[in-house]
Amino acid sequence: MKPPSPPRTLADLRKLTPARVALGRSGASLPTAALLDFTLDHARARDAVHAPFHASDLTASLAHLGVRSFEVASRAGSRGDYLRRPDLGRRLDEASAQRLAVAPDHKPGHLALVIGDGLSPTAVHAHAAALVRELLPCLEAAQIAVGPAVVASGARVALGDEIGAMLNASMVVMLIGERPGLSAPDSLGAYLTFGPRIGLTDADRNCVSNIHREGLTYEEAAFKIAWLVREGLARRITGVALKDESGDARPQGLSQANSEKSGQA
Repeated sequence: MKPPSPPRTLADLRKLTPARVALGRSGASLPTAALLDFTLDHARARDAVHAPFHASDLTASLAHLGVRSFEVASRAGSRGDYLRRPDLGRRLDEASAQRLAVAPDHKPGHLALVIGDGLSPTAVHAHAAALVRELLPCLEAAQIAVGPAVVASGARVALGDEIGAMLNASMVVMLIGERPGLSAPDSLGAYLTFGPRIGLTDADRNCVSNIHREGLTYEEAAFKIAWLVREGLARRITGVALKDESGDARPQGLSQANSEKSGQA
């Protein structure tokens, strides 16, 4: 008979999660190492929020993938305005609205892809192009047409609704930097909305979140996004009415096809 396994310890628990558990104490305070780790992660989160957004670098990365894109901006004229006035980040500035009104190569009914800085430009620079590289073959396999991408500065999630409506898109996919946390300052999120228009709420959207090196992989995220896009278009719904029933299985050969296409880009 096997001897009973030793009881799990708090150290074992810490190996299972990045959450701050079982940190110990020194008197009435945290140990020095734990306090320094917390201070460093807090600084990284703050830096991610205030990091500059280089839209031109992102458009260049998309160009390498064969994706045409153009830049727009919200009504938030500065990062300070963006943080103090979330409403300004939900609407396009006048120049951007005029640019979209005459945007070429956008046919009604397509999927609009929008990439915005959000609350973590760091996340967008780290992951957006790589995710798009995985996502495009998934959408192509589902025969979903994608127009040129829109790169948005000073963007909140709802900005994608106005952009999608102006482009006559059936659905919009908004890739955006999520609010940084102490364990993930560079997490990317994807928000999907069918029939985008101004005034929709989070109840009308689906979200695939925590896309980063320690979270959801690009391949996993691309598969889930493509599944939600396909089903959302077929059922003409997103949000609370559309549940992710994709499961964990991926279509056989899709991963290899994505790798081959990535190598050709």
